[in-house]
Amino acid sequence: MLSQPIQVSFKLPDGQEVFIETGRLARQADGAVTVRQGNSIILATVVAAKEPKEGQSFFPLSVDYNEKFASAGRIPGSFFKREGRLNDYEILTSRLIDRALRPLFPEDYLCEVQVLVTLISSDAEIMPDSLACLAASAALAVSDVPIKEIISEVRVARIDGEMVINPLRSQLAKADMDFMIGATEKNLMMVEGESAECSEEDLINALQAAHDAIRIQIKAQQELREKAGIDEKREYAKPEQNEELKNKVYSFCKDRLYEVASGASAKSERSEAFKLIKDEMLLSLGEDVTEEHIKLAKKYYEDLQWEVVRNMILDDRKRLDGRKLDEIRQLNMEVDVLPSPHGSAIFTRGETQSLTTVTLGTPLDELLIESAAKSEYSRFILHYNFPPFSTGEVKMMRGPGRREVGHGNLAQRSLKQMMPGNEYPYTVRIVSDILESNGSSSMATVCAGSLALMDAGVPIPKHVGGIAMGLITRASDNKHAILTDILGDEDFLGDMDFKVTGTRDGICGVQMDIKIDGLSMDVMREALEQARKGRLHILEAMYASIDASREEVKPHAPRMEKLIIDKEFIGAVIGPGGKVIQEIQKETGTTINIEEVGNFGEVSIFSTNKEGVEKALKWVKGIVAVPQVGEVYEAKVKTIQPYGAFVEFLPKKEGLLHISEISWKRLETMEGVLNEGDIVKVKLIGLDQRTGKFKLSRKALMPKPESKPKPQE
Repeated sequence: MLSQPIQVSFKLPDGQEVFIETGRLARQADGAVTVRQGNSIILATVVAAKEPKEGQSFFPLSVDYNEKFASAGRIPGSFFKREGRLNDYEILTSRLIDRALRPLFPEDYLCEVQVLVTLISSDAEIMPDSLACLAASAALAVSDVPIKEIISEVRVARIDGEMVINPLRSQLAKADMDFMIGATEKNLMMVEGESAECSEEDLINALQAAHDAIRIQIKAQQELREKAGIDEKREYAKPEQNEELKNKVYSFCKDRLYEVASGASAKSERSEAFKLIKDEMLLSLGEDVTEEHIKLAKKYYEDLQWEVVRNMILDDRKRLDGRKLDEIRQLNMEVDVLPSPHGSAIFTRGETQSLTTVTLGTPLDELLIESAAKSEYSRFILHYNFPPFSTGEVKMMRGPGRREVGHGNLAQRSLKQMMPGNEYPYTVRIVSDILESNGSSSMATVCAGSLALMDAGVPIPKHVGGIAMGLITRASDNKHAILTDILGDEDFLGDMDFKVTGTRDGICGVQMDIKIDGLSMDVMREALEQARKGRLHILEAMYASIDASREEVKPHAPRMEKLIIDKEFIGAVIGPGGKVIQEIQKETGTTINIEEVGNFGEVSIFSTNKEGVEKALKWVKGIVAVPQVGEVYEAKVKTIQPYGAFVEFLPKKEGLLHISEISWKRLETMEGVLNEGDIVKVKLIGLDQRTGKFKLSRKALMPKPESKPKPQE
């Protein structure tokens, strides 16, 4: 007989109720729950292998978040009509969950764990990413998979000056702060988000508001776990330990590691020296040592290197490359470095370098972004590439991985804060190619992207810069060290790494991962203030390179003219089956985009050829123009008749230039007066009431001959 489902609930600060249920779906998984808010339902499952794989030396956790289009009553738009690989939004949500969950597992736990989180029912107003990590944590809570603590994750947004937890989608559109925050009952674990130049204290307030809400969600998970009768976690095989071997490794390597770590050498030299110590240590163990002992010795070596470098920084206040704790590496930057892209920049900070380009496209180049709940277009795109040569490695070249997607997203949402609004007609694509990497290439992307945008003439009002920070702590004596502009090695050995982007006036983006318990808000404030000073230092160098956006786009970039027309003329400009607009584009070499905005049409004309833009603009103006009696027009002779000429004085608008209106002199015939294709200036003098034809005059623009005096009798 099937057991009855178990359910708990809690309320968000605005009164919305969230339900967590287990025991109904996916019961063969080690843990499975559904989380429901409104009509949004997320299913999360967790399965862990009972034993680690042979030779396993790291914790293999995989987290996948997926949205079923059926959850919103939609069919995927792909050729196969089924969901494919995770899109960028799903990858970013997966990363948010992964980064919060990973520190929960014991350090000696090496069994493979798979967490799958699926949106199975969608609500247009509920943001599912706000509930995804709650669902994943709850699935772990009701399983026997060993975790140290229960966590949760919420979105906090500032809307009309108030902090709102898990706002509705319509509310979020008005927010000037938007952060996802993960935490245990006592400690923050993960922060990621963006803001419209908020202050450091604003960020602290958001963290505190989010943490209060997370504690309520953790309490609900604990209640669900108790109701499910999960009292103990499973036992697992712990890695072999050998104290004698550990002492040998420490005795042989400790002083030598400190000598290299304190030598202020370059990355390649330091890496080679560390490798030499490890090789000599392994040789010192003798020829009779087993393969298992070699693996264990390597692990002890890595643990010792981590400990030695951390203690050197904490006790000597000295870093691997010899810098002070708050010192930034040498900065070099150039703009307009490539002749063909519409904007370009090189940003170099120490051993990290980004070559970034900006391409200006038309609205036809905008990117379609699809999720279960909505489809929308974006005219601002940023792509981040991390080739293996940037770290001196040989690897297979594949598509962008989760790291590339995550780093690119942080840079994009930071720069987006300064981008012009919807009235800016161009689609803007930034591409950052990392040519060298030793510490925060994502922050180099932000800086290079800002420089390249100004070089391209994109009207951003301020530079956006970024800085990567680190934190090292020691609980035994409460020491801590905050590191500005961290190296790759310092990122690995630190207790917190956080990246902060912004302008001179405030924060635009944050990404933070915290690996320790008990981080106080005072230390957080200190770290954010040191980050602010570092960001300002970098921004000063950026302004020295280029201090404002160029007034015009590059000569080879698309030119643009915009025309607002009455809605009733949109059909006339497009023509039957697009015939008219296609003819204009073909004849003028332009790209024309028309959007309906309220009661008007917005016509944008693009081309690298200025004359083509002007010709197309004149053409469109002619189509939408209303003929005015008394106005003067340039007309083209279309046909000659015995009684005059029919001329086109506006696109698709013809009128009769009667023989009597061609000249003040009386003409007996049209022969030799005008030819088809001639351009003549005419004045609109009226409308023939009988035929409905426009009446035009050429002689009205000529001086009237003086009449001869009559002879006296």
